Amino acid sequence: MRIAIDAMGGDHAPNLIVKGALDAAAQWPDIQLILVGDSAAIEPLIQGNLPSNVKIEHAEEIIGPDEEPVKAVRRKKRSSMVVAGQLVREGQADAMISAGNTGALMTTGLLVVGRMEGIERPALAQLIPTKNGVNVMALDLGANMDAKPEQLVQYAQLGSIYRSKVDGLSNPRVGLLNVGTEERKGNELTKAAYDLLEASSLNFIGNVESRDVLDHNCDVLVCDGFAGNIMLKAIEGTASSIMKTLKEAFNRSLLTKLAGAIMISGLRSFRKTMDYKEHGGALLLGVNGVVVKGHGSSDAVAIRNAIRQTRNALISNVTTSMANEISRK
Repeated sequence: MRIAIDAMGGDHAPNLIVKGALDAAAQWPDIQLILVGDSAAIEPLIQGNLPSNVKIEHAEEIIGPDEEPVKAVRRKKRSSMVVAGQLVREGQADAMISAGNTGALMTTGLLVVGRMEGIERPALAQLIPTKNGVNVMALDLGANMDAKPEQLVQYAQLGSIYRSKVDGLSNPRVGLLNVGTEERKGNELTKAAYDLLEASSLNFIGNVESRDVLDHNCDVLVCDGFAGNIMLKAIEGTASSIMKTLKEAFNRSLLTKLAGAIMISGLRSFRKTMDYKEHGGALLLGVNGVVVKGHGSSDAVAIRNAIRQTRNALISNVTTSMANEISRK
């Protein structure tokens, strides 16, 4: 299993990207990691002790966070992100991970790695933790701001195949993000998508409101990228605000500090459950390879977990399963 890592993408690149990769290489010796980026910046971080399952692929250019995605990918052929994508396209890597420019990674997935036959638009998917500790896969979370009803059905198919092959769910429940649970709720997109999903062979359970997502009432949640991205950031922001508010409350007096000490184990468990660093990255489903988008502020822990997530996807051979299933639709 060969995984290309964009070592120059993200707020903490290359230092923490390389550290996370080295931690993963030590934990999973069955993977081969390819650190893609400026070798002059990467090599001092390894300090001459390059593990046998890690190698460096030099790429002298970097795509910045504020660059226009399509122009950057087309002009910077020797950027770390594009070179990582080329390694996947040419069969020299089975997957790629980047915490860099999200739009540029979507473009790299489409123009460099290549779209899967039968898929109109790839979707960005992420596992969202729920109250009972079981994840919901939501997609699309921002790869495409707009979508057609038929594309939402394709998202549902991709998510269902992933949950089945990687997570072992026998018949994943598919929900449609909407403003109400009633059948005829929503805009023209969701109404049309509802009819198509209901007529499909998927295990469609109907509309799901955003307030119910964390109750784990579905296994795959489909939506357009605009609504999905807003929902994801609202969940992340709420979790962060809760933790900050609780920390302030427990520090107000000696009594509240004692109460906090008693609850510390539960609070740490909650924080870990809701922390994006613990759940890997977002997957770009519908391209010819495993492409994972790490959070822009990913640290070494987040990168290690993104590699774990990628390794699991490769072990499950999920890309081939998706291609085979979609071609039969």
